[in-house]
Amino acid sequence: MEQPAGGRRPRLVSSLALGQRAWEVTLEREQGLLSWRDPQPGRAGGNCFIPASHIIAVEETEVDEKEYGSGKWQKMTKPRAFTVYYVKRAQKHRWRCSEVTFLCADEQLCNQWIQALKELLELQKSRPKQLLVYINPYGGKRQGKRIYEQKVAPLFSLASISTDVVVTEHANHAKDNLFEVNIYKYDGIVCVGGDGMFSEVMHGLIGRIQKDSGIDQNNPKAPLVQCNIRIGIIPAGSTDCICYATVGVTDPVTSALHIIVGDSQPLDVSSIHHNNTFLKYSVSLLGYGFYGDILKDSEKKRWMGTIRYDYSGFKTFLSHHYYEGTVSFLPAKHTVGSPRDNKRCRTGCYICRQNKQQAEEQQKTYELEPNEDGGGEDWKVIKGKFLAINAVTMSCACPRSPKGLSPAAHLADGSADLILVRKCSRFNFLRYLIRHTNQDDQFDFTFVEVYRVKKFQFTSKHLEDNDSDVKDIGKKRFGQICRDHPACCCSLSKSIWNCDGEPLDSSAIEVRVHCQLMKLFARGIEENPNDETIYNQSTIEQLL
Repeated sequence: MEQPAGGRRPRLVSSLALGQRAWEVTLEREQGLLSWRDPQPGRAGGNCFIPASHIIAVEETEVDEKEYGSGKWQKMTKPRAFTVYYVKRAQKHRWRCSEVTFLCADEQLCNQWIQALKELLELQKSRPKQLLVYINPYGGKRQGKRIYEQKVAPLFSLASISTDVVVTEHANHAKDNLFEVNIYKYDGIVCVGGDGMFSEVMHGLIGRIQKDSGIDQNNPKAPLVQCNIRIGIIPAGSTDCICYATVGVTDPVTSALHIIVGDSQPLDVSSIHHNNTFLKYSVSLLGYGFYGDILKDSEKKRWMGTIRYDYSGFKTFLSHHYYEGTVSFLPAKHTVGSPRDNKRCRTGCYICRQNKQQAEEQQKTYELEPNEDGGGEDWKVIKGKFLAINAVTMSCACPRSPKGLSPAAHLADGSADLILVRKCSRFNFLRYLIRHTNQDDQFDFTFVEVYRVKKFQFTSKHLEDNDSDVKDIGKKRFGQICRDHPACCCSLSKSIWNCDGEPLDSSAIEVRVHCQLMKLFARGIEENPNDETIYNQSTIEQLL
C-alpha cells in the first residue's frame, strides 16, 4: 500500500490474479477509481478502469479450483477471491450488470480489498438504501410482477437495497397509499408498470408533499414545494414514454441499474386547473384535438391491446376533425434556448442548468413573477380552428418517433413547448405527421406554430359562445388576435385532453409549468451511450 503525502487516503496497489495472469490492481481512493493493468507491456488487454460510481457491489467469492489449480497458483496455501459487480454499457443506452473476479494470495489481502471497496461504496451518498416499490400487475402485457421478481429484485438484493413491495389491486391504489405511509423513511419510490402507473405514483407523491407542506393544490398561483424523494420507473406497460425520454431505452435492467447507482434527473411538471380547481399534473404530453381523439377512441378498444393505438390513430386521421377555440400563453421570454434551435436535452444539460439558475435568481429578486395575475401585454392570444393543440415538457420521443413531438424540448428548463396545428388539408396534415419519423423540421409548415411558454390557457369556442362573460374578458385582456387558415374539414364542438396518456375531459384549462418540481432515478439521455464495458483513459477523465 502506498502512503501519499498530505494526509490523503492511501491508494491500494496489489498484484492479483485475473484468470491465469497476474495484474497490477490499483484502487485510487481519492479519485474513486478501480483499475488494473498488465505489468508486461505489449500483451493484449491494456489498462482497464471502473469508476466507483459504476460499481454495484463487492463480495468474497469461492475459489474455482479447476481454474486456479495449476501452475504458479498451486503454490498459494489458502488463495481467496473477491468479485466486483459493475455497470456494463451495452448498445443503444442499455446497461447490464457485469463482474470481474480477482484472486488474492491470502485471506488478509482479500479482506483488505473487500473492506476498501466497501468503504468506497459507502461514500456514494446518492445511492438508495431503502425503497418503496409499487407493482401494477395488470398494465401492459400483465408482466409487471414477473419482470420485477426475475430481473429487478435480484439486482436490488445484490446492491443491499431493502424494499417494501406493494402489488396494486385497483386504480389509484398507489396514489391513495402514498397519503397513508411514512414516505420520509424511504430514499425513493419505484413504480413497475407503464406511463399510467408512473402518473399515479407522481400524483400521490406530489400531492402528499403539498399536503404536508400546507399548500393548496386548487390554487393555480400557489408555489408548489419541490419533491426531493426520487421516483424510479421500471418499464412494464404498453407505453413507456417517460422512461424512454429520460433513460433512452425501455429496458427493466437498465432502469434498475440507474436506480442502484443513485442517478438523479430533475423534471418539470405542469399543473392543470379549471375554475380554481386542480385537475391533474403532466410531465410529457398534453394534447387536445388529434391526440385527444386518438385516446378517446382507443380507450373503448382496450381489448385490442397495443394495436388499438394504430387503429384509433388511422381512424382519427381519416375523420380529420378540427376544433375552434382560444389559446392564450405567457412566453418564456428570458430562458436559454428555443423550440427550433436543434439543441437536444442530454445528460447534464447546460440549458436546463442555466434556466434553473435564472429562475432561482428571479425568485430572489421578485416575490412574484412579473404579471403573475395573468394580465398585461406579455400574454399573447391566438384564436382559430385547430387540428391539434399540443403542449410538451419533454421531447416525447419514442421508438416510432425518435425525435418526438418537439425535439428541442427540455426535461428541466421550466418551460413547455406549445404546438398549434391549424386547420389544413388531410394531405398537409399527413406531411406534418410523417416529419415526426424522419430528420426534417416538423415545424416548417405555414399551418404549424410553436412557442416556448411558462403558462397557457385554452377555452373552446362552444364554451365562449355559451358564456358571453368569457368573451368580454378575453377582449379586454388580450391584444393580439391571430387569424386562422381556411381549409375544408369536419368541425366538432369539443375534444378531450390527452394528459400523459390519461383522458381529461375539460374544454377550458389553465396550465402552469413548475421548474424541476420532482426528480427521477435517471440521468437523461447520454450523448455517447455505447462506451466500452471497461472504460478507457479518455472516458475516465470525462467521468472524473
